[in-house]
Amino acid sequence: MSQTIRTAVFPVAGRGTRFLPATKATPKEMLPIVDKPLIQYAVEEAIAAGATQMVFITGSTKQAIEDHFTPDPELEAALAGPGKEDLLDSITNILPAGVSCTYIDQGEPLGLGHAVLCARPAVGDEPFFVHLCDDIIAGEPPCLRQMADEHRKHGGSVVAVETVPPEKTSSYGVVAVDQSNRMTQIVEKPAPEDAPSNLAVVGRYLLSPDIFDKLESTQKGAGGEIQLTDAIEDLLGDSPVYAYTFSGQRYDCGNKLGFLKATVGYALADSETGEPFRDHLQQVLDNK
Repeated sequence: MSQTIRTAVFPVAGRGTRFLPATKATPKEMLPIVDKPLIQYAVEEAIAAGATQMVFITGSTKQAIEDHFTPDPELEAALAGPGKEDLLDSITNILPAGVSCTYIDQGEPLGLGHAVLCARPAVGDEPFFVHLCDDIIAGEPPCLRQMADEHRKHGGSVVAVETVPPEKTSSYGVVAVDQSNRMTQIVEKPAPEDAPSNLAVVGRYLLSPDIFDKLESTQKGAGGEIQLTDAIEDLLGDSPVYAYTFSGQRYDCGNKLGFLKATVGYALADSETGEPFRDHLQQVLDNK
């Protein structure tokens, strides 16, 4: 029997070294795509899927994330005058009424699996989302909403996947599925010749709480870290896990090129910047 997903977990303790020096003092998750930081896109997607409890697995350098979701009465007062209504709305509506935030310090960075395990006290015995902010997905409905709808059909866990070129499998968790898209195998970062398919896991999960017991016994794997992939592999024999091919455009903001592509994509789709930015890009191309 499927359940409403109330909790979304955001592992945000990583240092974002690919974006240094920008991330020396600013969390990677606070880097903006147009006018909103990555973490806000992630939270908005979770809220659109019905989640009301946001759990951030964080670290000592990530205070800016908590500050972003905490009301700022002084700034709100400064924007209370006429002509600034849109700006005031943009900060007072960051977190709708009825949505709560919980912050859990991961401590030692032992991998994605460990980060998810840290969320156990907040999640309890319910299915939950895991959202990796590096992957921003422009889709309608939003990706987590699509996965929640899929979960309602058959229960179990749901993992978002997309097809990648065979030579890219060593950068992803890669899955094999049966005719019903139920996962039969998942392998972390296999070489192309060892990959069970070219269906790659991207940064969205809807997980049964059974995953926590698996994570408790998961040993360090690829990269010397506790891998969520290994725990999911262990879960397959006990509980169904479905691979879900989402609808939407994914941008890998874990690297500079993907981040730039996301910025361009969202800027072009923005009602304020879209047309003038498109004109600017055309001028740049024409002058090449």
